Amino acid sequence: MTGALPLSGVRVLDLSRILAGPWCGMVLADFGAEVIKVEHPVRGDDTRDWGLRVGKTETAYFNSVNRNKRSVAIDLQTAEGQEIVRELVKKSDVLIQNFKFGGIDKLGLGYEALREINPGLIYCSISGYDRTGPEAARPGYDLVVQGEAGLMAMNGEADQPPLKFGVAAVDLFTGMYSAQAILAALFERQKTGRGRHVEMALFDCGLMITAYYGLEALLLGEDPPRYGNAHPSIVPYGVFDAEDGPLVITVGNNSQFARFCTDVIERPDLAADERFKTNILRAANRAALMPEINRELGRRKRGALLAQLARAGIPCGEVLGLLEALQSKRATEAGLVTTQPHPVAGTVNVLAPPYRFDGERLPVRNAPPQLGEGTHDVLQSLLGLSDDKLSQLKSLGVL
Repeated sequence: MTGALPLSGVRVLDLSRILAGPWCGMVLADFGAEVIKVEHPVRGDDTRDWGLRVGKTETAYFNSVNRNKRSVAIDLQTAEGQEIVRELVKKSDVLIQNFKFGGIDKLGLGYEALREINPGLIYCSISGYDRTGPEAARPGYDLVVQGEAGLMAMNGEADQPPLKFGVAAVDLFTGMYSAQAILAALFERQKTGRGRHVEMALFDCGLMITAYYGLEALLLGEDPPRYGNAHPSIVPYGVFDAEDGPLVITVGNNSQFARFCTDVIERPDLAADERFKTNILRAANRAALMPEINRELGRRKRGALLAQLARAGIPCGEVLGLLEALQSKRATEAGLVTTQPHPVAGTVNVLAPPYRFDGERLPVRNAPPQLGEGTHDVLQSLLGLSDDKLSQLKSLGVL
């Protein structure tokens, strides 16, 4: 990428683990921040032991949330390790942590303690629940919050039990929301010079992503029906079965519906039916409409349908397998999957940042780090620790 990255010169201490906090840190790293991931010297981040192994210390799970970072291995349970972090805080702009409630304060690394040594520090605390409420001390887990926030109740087919999302959606959204809040605080700091304590809760973010479904529940006074792969408000809109495989069709307005009926499934009578004239009417009468549409689609080939839908200006697409999607021409041409060198595995796949600035995708500058790969370089360059001092700290188990 030509020119400096948007957050070049910003330094972030990422003391977080698992997913929400590391995702937040990776967003900032993608924008060019120098993100120093502080991990335990022996076990590292818990996700280094989750899923498929890559090399000696990484996994696919870990790699998905830690690109563009450096790993510094410090035992925060030691006084020496805590002092090293305090020294790094003096030279940092942002700190991210998701320790159990009160845990970071016991280490002397809470917001009130660190703002004394760096008043401009943006300090982001991620927890499961409101840190000022009665559940402040409860640990936060994505799946638990998916249940408590009503997300599982709105997901899946109507005749099936509540269903979790395929990925840890609450963690991922919390990480994104946290990054947004940190960016806002950094922007404000340019005017005031003062830092902020950004406090994010998984439950808060989980409830927010119920979005229009959540507001409809409040209007109805009960849970809206679940429609699985169909849309709760737009008809026809969802996943449909052609004769030879599934496809997605999204008929977003009344003129599209008329073209869909006339030009694609050759049923102009459906477009003329007063019960289906508007989307609100189609939603109210979906039980009568959908069997007719499903019957017509089920006797046509998917390729032919996709071509007809495209000609009619109706958004549509194939339903691909995950590997198919990652290896598709679309993903390849966009540069979304990169291959990075790895000192043990030889090479490793790393997803690229989704952001483009001035027509260029932000780069993968560093593959997800091996445990502690940057300890020596970072502590020597930022804190001036000598080789002898680093060796001594390593022998004591601090590093």
